[in-house]
Amino acid sequence: MNSDKKINKAATIMSQHYSGEPCIPLKDIILMMVSRIGEIAEGLEQEQVDCFISDIIRAERIFVVGAGRSGFVAKSFAMRLMHLGFTSYVVGETVTPAFHPNDSLIAFSGSGKTKSVLEACETTRQIGGHICLVTGSPVSPMKELANCVVLLNTEENTCHQVGPDHFDLRQLRGEHRSISAPCTPLGTLFETSAMLFADSVISALIEMKHCSIEEIRDRYTNMQ
Repeated sequence: MNSDKKINKAATIMSQHYSGEPCIPLKDIILMMVSRIGEIAEGLEQEQVDCFISDIIRAERIFVVGAGRSGFVAKSFAMRLMHLGFTSYVVGETVTPAFHPNDSLIAFSGSGKTKSVLEACETTRQIGGHICLVTGSPVSPMKELANCVVLLNTEENTCHQVGPDHFDLRQLRGEHRSISAPCTPLGTLFETSAMLFADSVISALIEMKHCSIEEIRDRYTNMQ
């Protein structure tokens, strides 16, 4: 089947399954997300950020934990910490060693209530280690356990409208929605913000440690 026929077939399939108002342009959705993440960045408390970075530097070893999409953010952060020369592990992996009192746990949880992550925090507290929490919730069981909390204000009540008032945009804002959160689908806003926060921390640590690009690249995996 040539490319034109494939395109026509795809268009026919889409028309059979999707009807109603036209899809909002993706650039408007992206701009909406960027605008909201900018608000979250403006709302960051520097004292919380300083505590977070200081705890990473003082820790003997760093363990990261998260569930679902937040777990992907946690794993990415652990990888980048390793590239910078920190000893980092992901909770739940088969090669992760025992946690010690001089270690730190970095937990990513939008709700601050995720059972598996909460259990890791409780275990860390029992052992006597430090807990750093990156969350979107100002009140949660994990916050009560944490030594350091970074709040990414991902509450959606300040979401702004961008672009035409299409049905799709109303869905993303949370109007006439079922399970989709406003601004971003299915709570994506926290994970996206957490990833940007984590990468920003890595950039700050590169400057603080005076890491060279060559030094970092030497720690990249060569087994792929």
